[in-house]
Amino acid sequence: MLLAYAAVALLPPLSAGGEELEGFAPSTNPAVASEIRSFEIYGLPLISRVALVQRDPAGLSVVTQAEAVLRAVAVTQGSYDTPVLGALPLPNTLGAFPASKERDTTVVTFLFSDPRTGFADQQRAAQQLAAQMDLGPRDAFVGVTGSIPARAEQARLVKDALPLVEVATIVAILFIVGVTFRSVVAPVVTLVTAGVAVVVTLGVVGYLGRLLGVSVPSDLEPLIVALLLGVVADYTIFYLSGLRAQVAAGLDRREGSLRAIRDVTPIVAVAGVTVAAGTASLVVAESALFRGFGPGMALTVLVGLVVAVTLTPAFMAVLGRWAFWPSHPASRPAAAAPHARLTGVVTSRRGARIVIGLCVLGLSTAALPLLHLNLGLSFVQSLPSDSEVARAASQAQLGFASGILSPTELLLEGTDVADQSEQLGRLGGLLKQEPGVAAVLGPGDLPVDGTFGLLLAKSGDAARFLVVFDAVPLGARAIDDLAALRERLPGLLTRAGVTGVSVGVAGDTALSQGVVEGTSADLLRISTAALLVNLLLLVLFLRALVAPLMLLASSVLALSASLGLTVLVFQGLLGQDGLTFYVPFASAVLLVALGSDYNIFAVGHIWQLARHRPLRDAVRIASPETTRAITSAGVTLAASFGLLALVPLRPFRELAFTLAVGILLDVLIVRSLLVPALLTVIGPVSGWPWARLQADEPLPELSPG
Repeated sequence: MLLAYAAVALLPPLSAGGEELEGFAPSTNPAVASEIRSFEIYGLPLISRVALVQRDPAGLSVVTQAEAVLRAVAVTQGSYDTPVLGALPLPNTLGAFPASKERDTTVVTFLFSDPRTGFADQQRAAQQLAAQMDLGPRDAFVGVTGSIPARAEQARLVKDALPLVEVATIVAILFIVGVTFRSVVAPVVTLVTAGVAVVVTLGVVGYLGRLLGVSVPSDLEPLIVALLLGVVADYTIFYLSGLRAQVAAGLDRREGSLRAIRDVTPIVAVAGVTVAAGTASLVVAESALFRGFGPGMALTVLVGLVVAVTLTPAFMAVLGRWAFWPSHPASRPAAAAPHARLTGVVTSRRGARIVIGLCVLGLSTAALPLLHLNLGLSFVQSLPSDSEVARAASQAQLGFASGILSPTELLLEGTDVADQSEQLGRLGGLLKQEPGVAAVLGPGDLPVDGTFGLLLAKSGDAARFLVVFDAVPLGARAIDDLAALRERLPGLLTRAGVTGVSVGVAGDTALSQGVVEGTSADLLRISTAALLVNLLLLVLFLRALVAPLMLLASSVLALSASLGLTVLVFQGLLGQDGLTFYVPFASAVLLVALGSDYNIFAVGHIWQLARHRPLRDAVRIASPETTRAITSAGVTLAASFGLLALVPLRPFRELAFTLAVGILLDVLIVRSLLVPALLTVIGPVSGWPWARLQADEPLPELSPG
């Protein structure tokens, strides 16, 4: 408790960052280099991540459209007191956007800032400019939108939702622990332990993050809190379950507490280290987001573990059987009967084989949609539909095309390329015919270009095209369309007759393509590291190789099933254009690590008994108690993760679903049924080569019914 006070008084808050797009895309991303190069040549960027939207479905007057153009020219000429470098008004008139079914209803004014300026500063500059322009209902002004305002809105929504997530999670934990132990004291023990863990962890992680240079994206703070509350509650449940077993055996407060602490602490400690090491394996990724996410999660689990293994045993030693008041642990829990029947099935060889077949078939079937997984980013699209940023984006897309707010820039560099005006015109025509392209803005399409040099560099050595896709610009379909365009671009240049040029691609879709490709490339490194770390710790703890391989394989099967169901729900039933790129990978590392956590608790007790009795006998005795504890712990952790859906953002709903379903599949199917059945079928061979397990004695076969 003193440690918690010191953490509040002396340590800084959780270090958070990564609110800007560069938190997702490294500086080595070619799209970043192309964007900066374009700015260096022209002195004015062509890529804008902030836009002002004006729209009237009944039609904008000529005066309103003209005023929008004049205001944009004034911004570019420096008539406003703003750090915004320039503005480009784009009305849906003159047939410039064939993909649009409307005409004269919408004006999108893109605001341009130095690409080296922080996103927060660009957001503030746009808001100040809109205020200076005095835009309002008479101008049919809808709002400020774009990927930068969307990121700012995401951060605000996360901050606003965090207290609700914390309170809801605490209430869920109290209820589940209370029902599990039929006690009003056990939930209080869990709450105090978890509360101290949150206070200490956020302070320590914040301090160490600054000391070690580890930045945790602020978007992920609810995930950190959910993981911390869930894991600490799990370990408290494991301790209390051990104490309940000792008290039920008739031991007094002191002896029962000491035995429970002696039996449970090594298992909890190894389990916590396993989870921490598994999440820390993300440091092998090249993605800056994953490298920051991994250590942050590892520090969270380790500090939470220290609190759990110190504070919970202290409560146990003081309270003894009173931790379960008003219930009486000596009586057999009501849940024991069904667990005992299931154990009887999975410890008979015929029943075990049937269980294995059904589990593998069901989980494999659930995993099949994973073959259709698509990845993308979601900024504007992740927001609630009633937010100003989302409303303005929706109105802009209705007036133009889905990709209007984040066009893609093609930068052509070559000596006197501006003199190839006819060839550049043909290239623009060819680009407009490409699949997925809604519109192209190229040299000759802007009457004011000669004055401001937006598309043709005044040096004559560069030309720029703005390509608008007809899909959500950061989604999977737009990324695929851009990848296809890049492949065909050399042929298009040849057909247009444009020679002696190099081409750079910039914009949010190009950034997203690099992020998704980099994430996919990280998959092998992350998965290999995570599996090896978890395998090593399981091998050291169990002193065996066969059992750890079997346990990891079962965890991967449950993980695949949960991801498959996530794809089915979000891409299939809800029609999303792919999952947020980091959701499958963050979920995979957490679920494998937490699966190993439950493996250690479940198999650890079986291994302790198997030193003195046949393995199948050990499974019969240990499984009912460990299954009850793991089920309660798993339901608690699933609720903790599931309540992340209270954050009204798409990535959190995807994370909540994947993690909650994954945990439930793990504890209800894999740990309760599949693992005991596998141990029954494999037998003492599961301890090969170092764990010497006794051979099974003949037992009567039980039918699965």
